[in-house]
Amino acid sequence: MLVITTFVYAMFQGGFVSWFLFFSFLPFALYAFLILVYPLNDFQVTRTISQEKYRAGDRLIGTITLHRHAPVPLAFLLVEETLSNDLLFCQQTKQAKSIMFPWFKNTITIQYALDRLPRGEHTLSGIRLVTGDFLGLIEKERVIELEKQFLVYPNYVEMTYKQHENKFDQGSTSSQMKLIRDTSMTVGVREYQPGDRFSWIDWKATARRNEIMTKEFEQQQSHDVMVFLDHSHSTSFESAVSYTAALTKAILKYGSQVGLVSVGENRSVFPLRSGEEQFAEIYYHLAKIQPNNKKDFDKVIETEIGKFQPTVTFVFITGRLVKKTVESLEKLSTRHPHLQVHITKDNGVRLSKEEHVLMDQLKRRNIAAKVVYPSKSTTDVISEVS
Repeated sequence: MLVITTFVYAMFQGGFVSWFLFFSFLPFALYAFLILVYPLNDFQVTRTISQEKYRAGDRLIGTITLHRHAPVPLAFLLVEETLSNDLLFCQQTKQAKSIMFPWFKNTITIQYALDRLPRGEHTLSGIRLVTGDFLGLIEKERVIELEKQFLVYPNYVEMTYKQHENKFDQGSTSSQMKLIRDTSMTVGVREYQPGDRFSWIDWKATARRNEIMTKEFEQQQSHDVMVFLDHSHSTSFESAVSYTAALTKAILKYGSQVGLVSVGENRSVFPLRSGEEQFAEIYYHLAKIQPNNKKDFDKVIETEIGKFQPTVTFVFITGRLVKKTVESLEKLSTRHPHLQVHITKDNGVRLSKEEHVLMDQLKRRNIAAKVVYPSKSTTDVISEVS
């Protein structure tokens, strides 16, 4: 329309000025027409990311490569990675939206960086391309569907698991483990140590060595830990997930069996097992869960805890301690003596007055209760949860 208008004006008006306007605008009009007929389908787009697995807080570096066959001059090209809402608020040291001036280039490469990735399952859905002419008369847009899913696992620090304090034949030890000495299975002798029973003395070895020697028996240890994770909405839910991962890893490293009851919109139960495969399954589950618990945590506890032997140690991890949960644990403490409650809080967040009262109520029933704060230091984590 503008070309026709300027041409008609030049024909009727005549003179240098009118024809100058027509011929000056003609290149811009021809370029706009070229952009109009140029198909953005000519672009072949590939995207690569720096890793396949991430931990919360890691940095994602994405590389977008564009290749085309027709060398049509493009004055500008806007390339944008379409991000989900969770990734949209990540800090971007290199923007996922970039404007290029490719002109005749056939291959274009851009990079972007997303810092402090949030835990969860994320999807990169596609690449958005926008181009146009110099005067903004023509603008073309194309969204290339290029789906890429990746998982961000919870971040955790290595910690040392120590069992709850209890008493055994040899004084005090930091353990709640049921320790059984099979006195029918003698595996050797050693020097007498204070606290050894008189009946354990090996009199023949004592006579031979002229020193008091004690029999060593095969020890049968049984310490299984079942972890209950509450998915209720709380400000420290991410801390609870990270702590669950760290605790599970530490228990397995200790050599015990561990299981998980994940109480959310869909209840997930991982039976008691040991080994790296067990941790991999639990870790994968922890990467995907969300704070979507629609059931009362106390009701799930009462339903699930009866499926296990009383010798199992139960650890309940929650971001907020409520009265109903405490009442349920008090009822169960008569049949299950090994109960622990770990309340996770973010740094700088204190327990409420109600939670202080409920913690004291648990301790009066011999239920171990403690507050856990996240830390970047392994020693700090041990001091909080050991």
